[in-house]
Amino acid sequence: MRILFVLLGFIFIQSKSYAKMPNTMDPQDTFPVPTNIKNQLFYLQRTTNTNTVIYALNINDKGFLDESNPVKVFWIRYPEGGMHKDLNFIQKAFAYGTTSKKNKDGSFTIHLVAYKKKDFTLKKSPIDNTYKLYTLINNKESEIKRVFIKIDPGGTLFNPNIAYVEMKGKEAISSKPILERFKP
Repeated sequence: MRILFVLLGFIFIQSKSYAKMPNTMDPQDTFPVPTNIKNQLFYLQRTTNTNTVIYALNINDKGFLDESNPVKVFWIRYPEGGMHKDLNFIQKAFAYGTTSKKNKDGSFTIHLVAYKKKDFTLKKSPIDNTYKLYTLINNKESEIKRVFIKIDPGGTLFNPNIAYVEMKGKEAISSKPILERFKP
């Protein structure tokens, strides 16, 4: 009988503790993580649904980087069984597409069409000589791996109410994980 009271007391204390704990899970912690995507640079997700935008190297039929359009962008439609789908014209031109410019050193400056304030650089990594996409995360050169956009209610299709943008990656020099949240 004493064990029963101890057990019930433990359960009561635990349930009180859980009741006081705030819900600390961010929406992006529940979203699928793309795997086995050939030449993936990074992916972008938004709170509106689990559809995921993939940014990958655009490799031509001969196995070389397409320098006229070095980044290929497409959807993974998780609610539709993980189907891959190209962006439509509006998505490419105003939301998720990229622009690129080749630099004299062979790297490329990349911009996301919806947020041109952030520079990305596509260049070969000194570690493994493969192309990676770099940007400043917390003022440190970092390889970008994920962008998550938290959209709050309100706003419009072309001007959503963005609560924050979260960028995750790894520092270029140390390979330590790095994260930054900001309001654009």
